[in-house]
Amino acid sequence: MGTATDPAGVGVPADLADPAFWRLPAADRAAAFAALRRLPGPLFFGEGPTGGRAGKGPRRGFHALVRHADVVEAGRTPAVFLSGPGVTTPEPARWVRLLFGDSMVNLDDPRHAQLRRIVSRAFTPRLLARAEEDIRRLAGELVDRVERERPEDFVTAVAAELPFQVICNMMGIPEEPRRAILDEVNHASEHTGVARPLRSRIRVPGRGLRALARMQGMVADLGRERRRRPADDLISALVTADVDGRRLTGRELGAFFSLLLVAGVETTRNALAHGLHLLTTHPEQRELLLAAPDRHLAGAVDEIVRHATPIIQFRRTLAVDHRLGGPDGPLLPAGEKAVLFFASANRDEAVFTDPDAFDITRSPNPHLGFGGGGPHYCLGAHLARQEMKVLFRELFTRLPAVRSVGEPELVPSNFDNRVRALRFTF
Repeated sequence: MGTATDPAGVGVPADLADPAFWRLPAADRAAAFAALRRLPGPLFFGEGPTGGRAGKGPRRGFHALVRHADVVEAGRTPAVFLSGPGVTTPEPARWVRLLFGDSMVNLDDPRHAQLRRIVSRAFTPRLLARAEEDIRRLAGELVDRVERERPEDFVTAVAAELPFQVICNMMGIPEEPRRAILDEVNHASEHTGVARPLRSRIRVPGRGLRALARMQGMVADLGRERRRRPADDLISALVTADVDGRRLTGRELGAFFSLLLVAGVETTRNALAHGLHLLTTHPEQRELLLAAPDRHLAGAVDEIVRHATPIIQFRRTLAVDHRLGGPDGPLLPAGEKAVLFFASANRDEAVFTDPDAFDITRSPNPHLGFGGGGPHYCLGAHLARQEMKVLFRELFTRLPAVRSVGEPELVPSNFDNRVRALRFTF
């Protein structure tokens, strides 16, 4: 359990460092974040048995950035708010990073910019156009299967399947190992951000080490094969792209593949599952969408991402002393951590009218569901939006009565808004 530093003496609405907080109902957590946003500035939450106060140097814990403006500032000031030490909780161990390579989310410039240029160059217009065709085909096949087999769980039958197959097709992953890979992704990410016994804490957040090793070994083998015999897929583009004399190494390719699988699959599957439930529990919004899908589909997707916020938070490390919001703002000392709470920023009353309402006509909708802007803005944002738009159009056109049944089965987490299962019917 953590200890919050409250210099203004205004009272601490919640302890964000306490795992018990993340097991509270969503409405209670939203109310606590609303109370934190009303405070004069961000609170510091100590971590560990001493509440972050023992010893010299930076305190153990984090400054909680809960306002939209503060999260945007941190995201767009990468020279001050560093990603390199690690953006997840706990930070990946140094030996793990040396063994498996660094994910781009845990890198700063210039290395981050260099890798991002290589990856961006590989996402050619032709590849993206083919991916969009693939999304339409896969969405149709999934709805065919739903009609034919009448599965009970939307997550396994639809929400997880679409983004996983899209990414595997883009990368050029053979069909035979895909089912085993998806099982590894589900197993590795199931406990992300959840308090666990001490004996099981040595891990990479969002990935089990054995699962990571198997996935990276397989993609490294594919990378070597594609260097010898390039194909028309993303792995070939990544291992043959030459940007400033650089291309992805086998280890970098493996790290990027893991990022795509965990970030690209998990976030989209959770958004799709939350989206079906939101459109079920808000029938007036559902009727708006069904009446004019061309007009409201894009807005519905962005509102689902805002309201559900699939990624709850990322960490940053202060490179220098920094006054948040300007020269008169609160001081964040160098070396200490700041947590960007996207879930709170997306409910900020200063930016969103009636922020707890689900409104697919909300405009503008400057949500931070794909990050707070800056160099770490999600590379797959366009792809995720396309997957959601195409699938919901296919579902509601062919199965207009499709709806969730009961409440989603959520996984308590301080990192992602994960849906383990969601019963549905049509």
